[in-house]
Order: sequence, then C-alpha cells, then structure tokens
Amino acid sequence: MAPVVGVHGIGQQLLADAGLVDDWAPSLIGGVRLAGGQLRRDGVGMAFYGDLLRSPGRPLAVADVRYTAADVDEGLEQDLLLAWWREATRVDATVPGPDSRTLLRTPGLVQTGLRVLSRMPYFADVALRAMIADLKQVRRYLLEPGIRERVWDRIDTAVGPDTRVLVGHSLGSVAAYAWLWHHSESPVTTLVTVGSPLGIRDLVFTRLRPPPDLAGGTRPGLGRWPGTVRNWTNVADRGDIVALEKDLRPLFGLRVDCHVVHNGSHAHDARPYLTSVEVGSAVTAGLAGDG
Repeated sequence: MAPVVGVHGIGQQLLADAGLVDDWAPSLIGGVRLAGGQLRRDGVGMAFYGDLLRSPGRPLAVADVRYTAADVDEGLEQDLLLAWWREATRVDATVPGPDSRTLLRTPGLVQTGLRVLSRMPYFADVALRAMIADLKQVRRYLLEPGIRERVWDRIDTAVGPDTRVLVGHSLGSVAAYAWLWHHSESPVTTLVTVGSPLGIRDLVFTRLRPPPDLAGGTRPGLGRWPGTVRNWTNVADRGDIVALEKDLRPLFGLRVDCHVVHNGSHAHDARPYLTSVEVGSAVTAGLAGDG
C-alpha cells in the first residue's frame, strides 16, 4: 500500500482511481520536491469514492443530468449556495452580494446565486448543472443514510500498514477527518487538508460524525482530534470560496497548523494545492516520521 493516500473532493464521479492518481501524483511529487523531500510515483494512492455519488439508475455524464435552479433543494443545498455566494462577495468586491431578500429563498435568487458563482475562479469552468450536482454531493454525504460509511469503506481499502499520510481535498477532507477519528489503530500520523469546508460551522462542522463536543466533554466547543494523527496541516487559498473558513483552529484547536496560499485563477483546484511547498513540507515531515 502507498505511504501517501489522497481522498478526492466533489465532482469526480465520472473518473476512476487510476485517473485521479495520475492527476495527483505529479503534483504531490513536485510539492514534496520543493520542500526538499522525495516521493515516488508508486508512493501515492487514492481512496476513490466518486462512483458512490454518481447519478443512480443509468451511467449518465453530468451533462446528461438536466439540473436547473429549481433543483437546488431547500435546506442544506440552498444554505451552502448562499454561504458560497457571501464568501464570493468577500473575496471579490465587484461581485454583487445577496441582500435581505435572499432569506426568502426564491428560485430567482437561487438562479442569481448560481450565475454569480459561475463567474468566480474555479466555478468559471463549471457548468451550472455541474455546480448543482456538487451541492447535491455535499448534501448526500452529510445527510443521506449510509453514504458516509460507504465512503469510509473506500478509505479502508486504500490505507495499508505502510500508509503514513492522508491528504484530503474539499469534501474528501471531511471524509478523511471522520475516517481517522473512527480508526484509533490507523497507521496514519499526518493529516493534510486542502480546500477544506470543515470550518463551515453551521452547515458542515455541526454535522460531522463524530459530532463536535458542543455541549461539553473533553474539548468543549471543539471538534474531536482525528484519531492517531500527530500533525494536522490545513492549507486554504484566499480566494477559495468552498474553504470559506481558512483557519480551522477556532473549531479544532491550536494544534492544527494552518496556512493560506495563492492558487491563482484555480483557487479550489486540487493540483495547485498539492504543488505548494506548504503541502510538500507537511507530507515530507509525515513520511520522515516527524508528523
């Protein structure tokens, strides 16, 4: 098994583990090299779960699922869209923001939010229907019975006795965090989260399994520490509206090593995160046994 295992994010349902490894490995190798370390191609594995979130019933591409603004469900999907929209206005002052009328959650306002986000980096190359599919994937992982456990099973399969570093991108960071907490005997000692939505308190954080110790416990008000991990590094781009809370320490404690980077026009893309010296340093330390 590979010493470094990646857990991908949303929108990968039409790919496969081999293709994602081919995508991730060169970037991770480059980041590790920048940090003065070494990583081989066969040292990178992938916990692939995209097929679990593929539209059921028939093997359609995203383009064949004719989502419209009316398909953005009330509750988590609309709330997450609104959170992304508000973050987009914070990142870019030229982006028109939602006003008090947004609280009405009308289809027209959902349509406006989707249109605004479609002009932002990362989402600029994402079709409206694919953006809606991304919202639905987050909702399914967090709320649909059995989905998160099936995703954890895929991480089970990818992690072996030699695995030391788990790298989670976007929704994959949520899955990686939860899997580690549920595996107290895991060989993984380093967690690296990139473009993570873990800090979105009301929409993601409070829905974690295990739940945060909001009512007391050993870490009152904080998320539980992820299992066997000795070092947790979180990296977020300033313009990444999916990772709208860049600093995870208020919710998970001061042990989380947080960094802000600049990925250019691809703020949420996994690859520029993986090539960063911040990620490379964290992976290098984990492989050396310092994580």
